[in-house]
Amino acid sequence: MAKKTIEDIELKGKKVLMRVDFNVPMKDGAVGDDNRMVQALPTIKYVLDHDGKLILFSHLGRVKTEEDKEGKSLKPVAEHLEELLGQAVRFVPETRGEALQKAIDELKEGEVLLFENTRFEDIDGKKESGNDPELGKYWASLGDVFVNDAFGTAHRAHASNVGISENMDDAVAGFLLEKELKFLGDAVDDPERPFVAILGGAKVSDKIDVIEALLQKADKVLIGGGMAYTFLKAQGYEIGKSLLEEDKIPLAKDLLERAGDKLVLPVDVVVADEFAEDANKKVVSIEDIPEDWEGLDCGPATVEAFKEIIDDAKTVVWNGPMGVFEMDAFAEGTNGVCKAIAESDAISIVGGGDSASAAKNSGFADKFSHISTGGGASMQFLEGKELPGVAALSDK
Repeated sequence: MAKKTIEDIELKGKKVLMRVDFNVPMKDGAVGDDNRMVQALPTIKYVLDHDGKLILFSHLGRVKTEEDKEGKSLKPVAEHLEELLGQAVRFVPETRGEALQKAIDELKEGEVLLFENTRFEDIDGKKESGNDPELGKYWASLGDVFVNDAFGTAHRAHASNVGISENMDDAVAGFLLEKELKFLGDAVDDPERPFVAILGGAKVSDKIDVIEALLQKADKVLIGGGMAYTFLKAQGYEIGKSLLEEDKIPLAKDLLERAGDKLVLPVDVVVADEFAEDANKKVVSIEDIPEDWEGLDCGPATVEAFKEIIDDAKTVVWNGPMGVFEMDAFAEGTNGVCKAIAESDAISIVGGGDSASAAKNSGFADKFSHISTGGGASMQFLEGKELPGVAALSDK
């Protein structure tokens, strides 16, 4: 990696600012899924073991008004982090000011504090998410070095990543950020072949750039989810009430023509007479989708066809579910593809977001080589675009 990492700098006695991605699901005022926190522990422990004075900060959800602050404090996250670390974590319910400065000044080597949700700075204008220069400079003034370990926000230029980096002599990557870039970078730039990309999700428009990029790099691109129906319509199939982006049909036709047999679509789908868990459903060929029904999952023949391709792969990147997997009635396609990837011998990378949730829900999470902590960031990386949060770090 061309950027400095945490192993390239001295930590002992230093005030170490660390941007983490603790934007975790909350349930009844407590952390619902701590995967992102667990993934950050190696970097956190490294700083503490090397006698750094650790100052952690993160965002949690979107905050635009005072009302939005409800349930968005990081205090429960600090309490959960104490359990994970087995040591005290001081929580400072401020994003700036004397109380924060005093708490940082009182930190001893090997101690850690977490300060309040950085998005609270967005209430009076987008100071955090708009990369306000004054805020980035202020936060940088609180520490001696900066470690970015928040891959989930690396595709955004915020005050808490780019703003701080621009005002520090040493702005480096943590272990999680380094790991994400290595897995995704190797998959995209130097994959073991055959390289198979699996893309799902609702809309073609959300994945245009990544489809374009992967068609140039992958040996096969398998398409599922809602966006498959726009491609099927472009091939001349009737798709009933299935999700369709009519204005993207010409683009889908163009992609199909250019891709040839590299782009693989479903051969059967699960259709329902309404968008509901208890709807009537049946499996039909893509040639037989009823006029008043809609496709909500790929069918068993599609899963089997995808599995044959996956079995031959040496590298698999998966981003996006194969259907409406939140409903158990329409999760079989996603679970089937997930199982096929997990049981293959390929290097397997899940691109965060809904795919990561599906991998965990299916019980195969530990079978994947890498599950990304950043959906949007992994997408942008797969598209071949620069990640501002990484670009701003110090060069080796």
